[in-house]
Amino acid sequence: MDRLRNHPLIKKLGVQRLVITGVLVILFVFFTLMSPSFRKYTTIITMTSYMYYIMLMAIGVTFPLITGGVDLSIGTGLVCYSIVGSYLMRQMGLPIWVAMLVTVGMGVFFGFFNGIIIAKLNLPPFITTLCTMMIVRGLGSILTQSMTGVWPMAGQEGSWFRDLLKYKINGTIYPVGLVIIIILVIIMSMVLNHTRVGRYIIAIGSNKEALKLSGVNVVRWHVMAYVFSGFFAGLAAIAYAGTFTSITPGTGAGFELDAIGGAIIGGTAMTGGSGSIVGTFLGVILISLLKTGLPYIGLQANWQQIITGSIIITAVTIDMIRRRK
Repeated sequence: MDRLRNHPLIKKLGVQRLVITGVLVILFVFFTLMSPSFRKYTTIITMTSYMYYIMLMAIGVTFPLITGGVDLSIGTGLVCYSIVGSYLMRQMGLPIWVAMLVTVGMGVFFGFFNGIIIAKLNLPPFITTLCTMMIVRGLGSILTQSMTGVWPMAGQEGSWFRDLLKYKINGTIYPVGLVIIIILVIIMSMVLNHTRVGRYIIAIGSNKEALKLSGVNVVRWHVMAYVFSGFFAGLAAIAYAGTFTSITPGTGAGFELDAIGGAIIGGTAMTGGSGSIVGTFLGVILISLLKTGLPYIGLQANWQQIITGSIIITAVTIDMIRRRK
């Protein structure tokens, strides 16, 4: 067992990521065998459509989780930013690129807001981001007067942003957004593992006091973790607008749980100090596969929640056992 665990390939990829990959293969084969409808190409398109905005949120929230914190505001924030972007286009006549910049900018602002309160004032991340979640939920409704958000539909002027997720050629839809997601996963993996900001974020989760004593400006790098989370929540807002035809004010609660769950399943420790963007990528795919595949075998939303919750508990338990050893 030790020889297998110390194999160069396993050490590089990580045991947990290899296990998740194995589970993904098994689940895909299982759903394929159990349901002929699951084998259709449209199923992959449906799964990726759901996965885009959850994946973007999950990449961002991995950074606060590694510091030992959390960001609960990204789900309702996603809806708020998307609705405000729609309002700028529909009611104020601004170009779509301006609306997209404002959408991402709002995410960065609230990420910075969370980071300052948590890192500078030392408020608990759970309480801080929970309050921010309430603020952005109400803010989106107030700014837009509770109007439903609608971004340009296919064929309308400005609808090019939808092609970034799904591109149609001769009637066939291609999930090109998956390529963008993979590129972002590679970039953010490099940021986390091979840059100063990534190393300091990991160090904050491992031993914040020791990092302070070494002369590092801990507040700056702690805030950056939440800025990353807000930035990717802004990108997720654009992906969400590109997936659905309308955005309803006051919704989005619960999206953050899928994103956080994907990161935890992928090996990010709730206690901080370790995490993997690639692991998060695999974890979100697992959750997306379950949500897409379970209805094909007759299990509806309640069972999906039970199974997903059980997987997250198992992942956390395995991580705690591994840390004790």
